[in-house]
Amino acid sequence: MNQSLADLLRLLEPERIEQNIFRGQSRDIGTPQVYGGQVLAQALFAAATTVEGRAVHSLHAYFLRRGDVESPIVYQVDHARDGRSFSNRRVVAIQHGRQIFNMTASFQVHEDGLEHQTTMPVVPGPDGLRDVADVQPDDLKHLPKAVQRFLKHKRPFYVRPVPRDKTLTARLEPVKHVWMKAIDRMSDDARQHAVMLAYISDYQLLGTATLPHGDRSLLRDSLQMASLDHAMWFHSACRVDEWMLFSLDSPRAAGARGLARGQVFDPDGVLVASTAQEGLIRIRT
Repeated sequence: MNQSLADLLRLLEPERIEQNIFRGQSRDIGTPQVYGGQVLAQALFAAATTVEGRAVHSLHAYFLRRGDVESPIVYQVDHARDGRSFSNRRVVAIQHGRQIFNMTASFQVHEDGLEHQTTMPVVPGPDGLRDVADVQPDDLKHLPKAVQRFLKHKRPFYVRPVPRDKTLTARLEPVKHVWMKAIDRMSDDARQHAVMLAYISDYQLLGTATLPHGDRSLLRDSLQMASLDHAMWFHSACRVDEWMLFSLDSPRAAGARGLARGQVFDPDGVLVASTAQEGLIRIRT
Protein backbone atom coordinates (compact mmCIF):
# COMPACT_ATOMS: atom_id res chain seq x y z
CA MET A 1 0.00 0.00 0.00
CA ASN A 2 1.09 3.57 -0.67
CA GLN A 3 2.94 4.79 2.43
CA SER A 4 1.03 8.06 2.83
CA LEU A 5 -2.30 6.21 2.64
CA ALA A 6 -1.10 3.58 5.12
CA ASP A 7 0.00 6.35 7.50
CA LEU A 8 -3.40 8.03 7.25
CA LEU A 9 -5.29 4.80 7.92
CA ARG A 10 -3.19 4.24 11.05
CA LEU A 11 -3.84 7.82 12.12
CA LEU A 12 -7.60 7.29 11.84
CA GLU A 13 -7.48 4.33 14.26
CA PRO A 14 -6.93 5.91 17.70
CA GLU A 15 -5.31 3.76 20.37
CA ARG A 16 -7.56 2.18 23.02
CA ILE A 17 -6.02 3.17 26.37
CA GLU A 18 -8.87 2.05 28.65
CA GLN A 19 -12.34 0.63 28.32
CA ASN A 20 -14.30 3.12 26.16
CA ILE A 21 -11.38 5.58 26.13
CA PHE A 22 -9.19 6.15 23.07
CA ARG A 23 -6.26 8.42 22.27
CA GLY A 24 -5.62 9.81 18.78
CA GLN A 25 -2.76 11.77 17.28
CA SER A 26 -3.03 14.48 14.60
CA ARG A 27 -1.49 15.27 11.26
CA ASP A 28 -0.62 18.73 9.98
CA ILE A 29 -2.23 19.09 6.54
CA GLY A 30 -1.49 22.78 6.14
CA THR A 31 -4.47 24.14 8.08
CA PRO A 32 -4.12 26.31 11.22
CA GLN A 33 -5.96 23.72 13.35
CA VAL A 34 -6.67 19.99 13.33
CA TYR A 35 -8.60 19.07 10.16
CA GLY A 36 -12.22 18.46 11.15
CA GLY A 37 -12.52 15.31 9.05
CA GLN A 38 -9.72 13.73 11.07
CA VAL A 39 -11.56 14.24 14.39
CA LEU A 40 -14.81 13.03 12.82
CA ALA A 41 -13.16 9.87 11.48
CA GLN A 42 -11.28 9.09 14.70
CA ALA A 43 -14.46 9.52 16.74
CA LEU A 44 -16.36 7.23 14.36
CA PHE A 45 -13.62 4.59 14.64
CA ALA A 46 -13.72 4.76 18.44
CA ALA A 47 -17.52 4.40 18.48
CA ALA A 48 -17.54 1.57 15.92
CA THR A 49 -14.93 -0.36 17.93
CA THR A 50 -17.48 -0.72 20.74
CA VAL A 51 -20.20 -2.17 18.46
CA GLU A 52 -20.37 -5.73 17.10
CA GLY A 53 -22.29 -6.93 14.04
CA ARG A 54 -23.74 -3.53 13.17
CA ALA A 55 -22.73 -0.88 10.65
CA VAL A 56 -22.95 2.87 11.08
CA HIS A 57 -25.94 4.44 9.33
CA SER A 58 -25.78 7.99 10.66
CA LEU A 59 -23.76 10.44 12.71
CA HIS A 60 -24.30 13.97 13.97
CA ALA A 61 -21.40 16.01 15.30
CA TYR A 62 -20.47 19.47 16.59
CA PHE A 63 -17.07 21.13 16.39
CA LEU A 64 -16.72 23.15 19.60
CA ARG A 65 -13.11 24.38 19.65
CA ARG A 66 -10.05 24.35 17.44
CA GLY A 67 -7.92 21.25 17.77
CA ASP A 68 -4.21 21.53 18.56
CA VAL A 69 -2.14 19.56 16.03
CA GLU A 70 0.73 19.19 18.50
CA SER A 71 -1.27 17.44 21.27
CA PRO A 72 -3.15 14.10 21.42
CA ILE A 73 -6.94 13.98 21.48
CA VAL A 74 -8.76 11.75 23.99
CA TYR A 75 -12.06 10.19 22.89
CA GLN A 76 -14.58 9.01 25.50
CA VAL A 77 -17.31 6.68 24.24
CA ASP A 78 -20.66 6.45 26.04
CA HIS A 79 -22.89 3.40 25.36
CA ALA A 80 -26.18 5.25 25.09
CA ARG A 81 -28.22 2.24 23.94
CA ASP A 82 -27.98 -1.29 22.55
CA GLY A 83 -31.30 -2.52 21.20
CA ARG A 84 -32.22 -5.51 19.06
CA SER A 85 -31.61 -3.64 15.80
CA PHE A 86 -29.83 -0.40 16.68
CA SER A 87 -26.93 0.72 18.86
CA ASN A 88 -26.27 4.34 19.76
CA ARG A 89 -22.97 5.80 20.91
CA ARG A 90 -21.98 9.28 22.09
CA VAL A 91 -18.35 10.33 21.72
CA VAL A 92 -16.71 13.32 23.40
CA ALA A 93 -13.28 14.49 22.20
CA ILE A 94 -11.13 16.21 24.83
CA GLN A 95 -7.92 18.18 24.47
CA HIS A 96 -6.14 20.23 27.16
CA GLY A 97 -8.95 19.34 29.57
CA ARG A 98 -11.74 20.80 27.40
CA GLN A 99 -14.25 19.39 24.96
CA ILE A 100 -13.35 20.25 21.38
CA PHE A 101 -15.92 18.02 19.66
CA ASN A 102 -18.85 15.71 20.35
CA MET A 103 -20.71 13.23 18.19
CA THR A 104 -23.63 10.84 18.33
CA ALA A 105 -23.54 7.85 15.97
CA SER A 106 -26.12 5.15 15.31
CA PHE A 107 -25.41 1.60 14.13
CA GLN A 108 -27.85 -0.92 12.66
CA VAL A 109 -28.06 -4.64 12.02
CA HIS A 110 -28.32 -5.26 8.25
CA GLU A 111 -31.93 -5.35 7.06
CA ASP A 112 -33.63 -5.43 3.66
CA GLY A 113 -36.48 -3.06 2.88
CA LEU A 114 -37.93 -0.53 0.42
CA GLU A 115 -35.42 1.18 -1.86
CA HIS A 116 -35.34 4.26 -4.08
CA GLN A 117 -32.80 7.00 -4.76
CA THR A 118 -32.18 10.22 -6.63
CA THR A 119 -30.41 10.13 -9.99
CA MET A 120 -26.68 10.66 -10.19
CA PRO A 121 -25.81 13.97 -11.94
CA VAL A 122 -24.51 13.69 -15.49
CA VAL A 123 -21.00 15.15 -15.36
CA PRO A 124 -17.64 14.29 -16.96
CA GLY A 125 -15.85 11.33 -15.41
CA PRO A 126 -12.59 11.62 -13.45
CA ASP A 127 -10.29 10.45 -16.24
CA GLY A 128 -8.49 13.42 -17.71
CA LEU A 129 -9.62 15.89 -15.07
CA ARG A 130 -6.99 17.95 -13.28
CA ASP A 131 -6.28 17.03 -9.66
CA VAL A 132 -6.15 19.84 -7.10
CA ALA A 133 -2.59 18.76 -6.33
CA ASP A 134 -1.55 19.70 -9.87
CA VAL A 135 -1.33 23.42 -9.22
CA GLN A 136 0.97 25.27 -11.57
CA PRO A 137 3.72 27.37 -9.92
CA ASP A 138 2.48 30.50 -11.72
CA ASP A 139 -1.00 29.99 -10.26
CA LEU A 140 0.29 29.10 -6.81
CA LYS A 141 2.38 32.24 -6.29
CA HIS A 142 -0.69 34.50 -6.59
CA LEU A 143 -2.49 32.77 -3.71
CA PRO A 144 -2.23 33.61 0.02
CA LYS A 145 0.60 31.79 1.80
CA ALA A 146 -1.82 29.79 3.94
CA VAL A 147 -3.55 28.50 0.80
CA GLN A 148 -0.19 27.72 -0.83
CA ARG A 149 0.82 25.65 2.19
CA PHE A 150 -2.46 23.74 2.08
CA LEU A 151 -2.26 23.01 -1.65
CA LYS A 152 1.38 21.90 -1.43
CA HIS A 153 0.56 19.27 1.17
CA LYS A 154 0.55 15.74 -0.29
CA ARG A 155 -2.79 14.00 0.14
CA PRO A 156 -3.34 10.23 0.16
CA PHE A 157 -6.43 10.57 -2.02
CA TYR A 158 -7.20 12.04 -5.42
CA VAL A 159 -9.40 15.14 -5.66
CA ARG A 160 -10.59 16.04 -9.17
CA PRO A 161 -13.20 18.81 -9.41
CA VAL A 162 -15.38 18.96 -12.50
CA PRO A 163 -14.27 22.27 -14.08
CA ARG A 164 -16.67 25.18 -14.35
CA ASP A 165 -14.69 28.41 -14.71
CA LYS A 166 -11.02 29.22 -15.22
CA THR A 167 -10.98 32.23 -12.89
CA LEU A 168 -10.60 32.06 -9.13
CA THR A 169 -12.90 35.01 -8.35
CA ALA A 170 -15.92 34.37 -10.59
CA ARG A 171 -19.37 34.43 -9.01
CA LEU A 172 -20.81 30.95 -9.49
CA GLU A 173 -23.95 29.04 -8.64
CA PRO A 174 -23.36 27.30 -5.27
CA VAL A 175 -23.07 23.84 -6.82
CA LYS A 176 -19.99 21.75 -7.55
CA HIS A 177 -19.08 18.18 -8.39
CA VAL A 178 -15.85 16.54 -7.23
CA TRP A 179 -14.45 13.07 -7.90
CA MET A 180 -12.42 11.59 -5.03
CA LYS A 181 -10.81 8.28 -4.11
CA ALA A 182 -7.88 6.87 -2.11
CA ILE A 183 -4.65 6.71 -4.12
CA ASP A 184 -4.13 2.99 -3.47
CA ARG A 185 -6.09 -0.17 -2.78
CA MET A 186 -7.43 -0.59 0.75
CA SER A 187 -8.51 -3.67 2.68
CA ASP A 188 -12.02 -5.15 2.45
CA ASP A 189 -12.90 -3.96 5.97
CA ALA A 190 -16.21 -2.07 5.59
CA ARG A 191 -15.59 -0.16 8.82
CA GLN A 192 -12.30 1.17 7.46
CA HIS A 193 -14.03 2.45 4.33
CA ALA A 194 -16.77 4.16 6.38
CA VAL A 195 -14.16 5.87 8.56
CA MET A 196 -12.20 7.01 5.50
CA LEU A 197 -15.39 8.33 3.87
CA ALA A 198 -16.08 10.38 7.00
CA TYR A 199 -12.56 11.80 6.75
CA ILE A 200 -12.95 12.81 3.10
CA SER A 201 -16.50 14.14 3.51
CA ASP A 202 -15.31 17.33 5.23
CA TYR A 203 -12.80 18.21 2.54
CA GLN A 204 -14.66 20.18 -0.16
CA LEU A 205 -18.02 20.76 1.50
CA LEU A 206 -18.18 24.18 3.16
CA GLY A 207 -16.39 26.02 0.35
CA THR A 208 -19.49 25.45 -1.79
CA ALA A 209 -21.25 28.16 0.24
CA THR A 210 -18.72 30.79 -0.90
CA LEU A 211 -19.09 30.25 -4.65
CA PRO A 212 -21.75 32.94 -5.33
CA HIS A 213 -19.68 35.64 -3.62
CA GLY A 214 -16.86 36.10 -6.07
CA ASP A 215 -13.84 37.79 -4.52
CA ARG A 216 -15.02 36.74 -1.07
CA SER A 217 -14.34 33.11 -1.96
CA LEU A 218 -12.32 30.62 0.09
CA LEU A 219 -9.13 31.65 -1.70
CA ARG A 220 -9.21 35.19 -0.34
CA ASP A 221 -8.05 36.57 3.02
CA SER A 222 -11.37 38.32 3.64
CA LEU A 223 -13.14 35.36 5.27
CA GLN A 224 -12.86 33.45 8.52
CA MET A 225 -14.23 29.94 7.98
CA ALA A 226 -14.71 27.02 10.36
CA SER A 227 -16.95 23.94 10.52
CA LEU A 228 -19.68 24.19 13.17
CA ASP A 229 -21.43 20.87 12.76
CA HIS A 230 -21.45 17.84 10.46
CA ALA A 231 -24.01 15.15 9.73
CA MET A 232 -23.74 12.00 7.62
CA TRP A 233 -26.08 9.23 6.56
CA PHE A 234 -24.52 6.01 5.26
CA HIS A 235 -27.07 4.44 2.91
CA SER A 236 -25.00 1.43 1.85
CA ALA A 237 -21.46 0.09 2.00
CA CYS A 238 -18.96 1.53 -0.46
CA ARG A 239 -15.30 1.37 -1.41
CA VAL A 240 -13.37 4.60 -0.91
CA ASP A 241 -10.55 3.24 -3.09
CA GLU A 242 -12.87 3.48 -6.11
CA TRP A 243 -13.98 6.76 -7.68
CA MET A 244 -16.83 8.50 -5.86
CA LEU A 245 -18.69 11.55 -7.11
CA PHE A 246 -19.38 14.16 -4.43
CA SER A 247 -22.29 16.29 -5.65
CA LEU A 248 -22.34 19.39 -3.44
CA ASP A 249 -24.64 22.39 -3.11
CA SER A 250 -25.36 25.24 -0.71
CA PRO A 251 -29.02 26.32 -0.41
CA ARG A 252 -28.43 29.22 1.99
CA ALA A 253 -25.88 31.49 3.66
CA ALA A 254 -26.95 34.01 6.32
CA GLY A 255 -26.02 35.21 9.80
CA ALA A 256 -22.28 34.61 9.19
CA ARG A 257 -23.09 30.93 8.56
CA GLY A 258 -23.39 28.82 5.43
CA LEU A 259 -25.15 25.51 4.90
CA ALA A 260 -23.71 22.95 2.48
CA ARG A 261 -25.07 19.55 1.48
CA GLY A 262 -23.51 16.62 -0.32
CA GLN A 263 -24.53 13.41 -2.05
CA VAL A 264 -21.93 10.69 -2.61
CA PHE A 265 -22.33 8.30 -5.55
CA ASP A 266 -20.28 5.20 -6.34
CA PRO A 267 -19.07 4.44 -9.92
CA ASP A 268 -22.34 2.60 -10.67
CA GLY A 269 -24.44 5.62 -9.78
CA VAL A 270 -25.59 4.25 -6.40
CA LEU A 271 -26.14 6.92 -3.74
CA VAL A 272 -24.01 5.52 -0.91
CA ALA A 273 -24.02 8.48 1.50
CA SER A 274 -25.43 11.93 2.16
CA THR A 275 -23.92 14.69 4.24
CA ALA A 276 -24.68 18.20 5.49
CA GLN A 277 -22.65 20.82 7.29
CA GLU A 278 -23.15 24.32 8.63
CA GLY A 279 -20.05 26.44 8.98
CA LEU A 280 -18.94 29.86 10.12
CA ILE A 281 -18.33 32.24 7.22
CA ARG A 282 -17.40 35.53 8.82
CA ILE A 283 -16.24 38.59 6.90
CA ARG A 284 -13.03 39.88 8.44
CA THR A 285 -12.97 43.60 9.28
